[in-house]
Amino acid sequence: MRRSCLPKCRFGRIMGWLQILLGGLVIIVSISSLFKFYSAGFFWRNEDICRHFYGVRNEYEDFDIKALSDRVGEVLNKLDSLQEKLESAVQQMEKNKDVLHTTNITKLEFKKYLEEEVIRPLYSAHISLRLIRLPIPEGIRNSTMKEEPLINTFVIEEIRKYITPKESRIGKINIFGTERIYNTIGHACVLYKKELEEYMNYDIGSYCDDDWNLAQKLMFNGCDPLPRRRCLTRASKVYQKPYPINESLWKLPDDRNVRWSNYQCRNFQCLMSNNTKRGYLKCVGCFEMEKEKLKWVIKNSSLPVDFLISEILAIKPGEIRIGLDYGVGTGTFAARMRENNVTVVSTALNLGAPFNEMIALRGLVPLYVTLNQRLPFFDNIMDLIHTAGFLDGWIDLLLLDFILFDWDRVLRPGGLLWIDRFFCNKKDLDDFMYMFLQLRYKKHKWAITPKSKDEVYFSAVLEKPPRAI
Repeated sequence: MRRSCLPKCRFGRIMGWLQILLGGLVIIVSISSLFKFYSAGFFWRNEDICRHFYGVRNEYEDFDIKALSDRVGEVLNKLDSLQEKLESAVQQMEKNKDVLHTTNITKLEFKKYLEEEVIRPLYSAHISLRLIRLPIPEGIRNSTMKEEPLINTFVIEEIRKYITPKESRIGKINIFGTERIYNTIGHACVLYKKELEEYMNYDIGSYCDDDWNLAQKLMFNGCDPLPRRRCLTRASKVYQKPYPINESLWKLPDDRNVRWSNYQCRNFQCLMSNNTKRGYLKCVGCFEMEKEKLKWVIKNSSLPVDFLISEILAIKPGEIRIGLDYGVGTGTFAARMRENNVTVVSTALNLGAPFNEMIALRGLVPLYVTLNQRLPFFDNIMDLIHTAGFLDGWIDLLLLDFILFDWDRVLRPGGLLWIDRFFCNKKDLDDFMYMFLQLRYKKHKWAITPKSKDEVYFSAVLEKPPRAI
């Protein structure tokens, strides 16, 4: 019997030790796992972990609380101002009790006081509160709240109507493949809220104010593109029929076709270079047609930086058909190119003079854009980009970098970039040379000549290389 018991006892002892060993291993693994969970913070309240494991999201994650707070603060300030005004009026009445008994205020005067001092401020505060737009739920399960961009930033109703996304009326995706159309507005508009609200404060269907200069100021400061408006643009009351195209290219337009109210001058003769009070500094002499006729056709100087149009067209015979003139001027470059059967669009800003009107009245196409804006052209379409008199040594290198790459986007392979009389300080020349050469364009023409003791002129004609992918 003892012999038969020994194997059983030995087996039981082995199994017991094995259970103890496995139990100890389980305890060790459990303790290490608990330690890792504790280190990760699973035993503390953690919103990120809850959202990750249980799908709980912050409903107001994308809601602009600051804009809402500013709007409520604006309403409270209006109410405080109204309260102070009423209390001041009551105190003034208390001081003049004797006069009150003898003074009779008419109902008309009392009505006017109530409308101007009480009802209008209350109505403004009321509308401001009513216009606060709360975020709308998006999605079905575990939905978040999505706010319409900038909607609580502005008070003027016309701005809010403009920036509110427009959905398809038939409830389907539109031809652009989107559910909504978002009207564009420059991001810096929020920094010029007062000016933008002044610009958008009008009666729908009536005449706009003659405020193009306010619009241009907003554009310069980054509020570009501006919102569309639903008012009628003013024009000259005595607008005349433009000259025929065979006359208009080299003839000053009729003074009556320009609104002169926001300029120092009141006619084209006043804009001549000999008038020190002409109101503009760039492109002096641009309105003198006899001088303009000589540009790019006859070398009126011995400077090697002056290239002729005939020389540039000879580089690519028959290939230059459409182009862009990026600068400040009255369209003379586009006029000369038109005579060579090349269509050129000219950028223009009304910097103290009616440059846009002048270009259009000559029968050419002005493009009203600022440096802030991406060119409104598709990729690889232009045969030529010409720049003169605008991008000079004042420009920031990073801004110039963005502009050059945008020009590169628009130029077709084999297209020409004509840099015309760019000038800068000698000490900055290497920096600008690097900017112009970084795109590895082929050099057709290249010239540098002194402008003054400390400044130099630079002109070049460069060809965009093909980039096969």
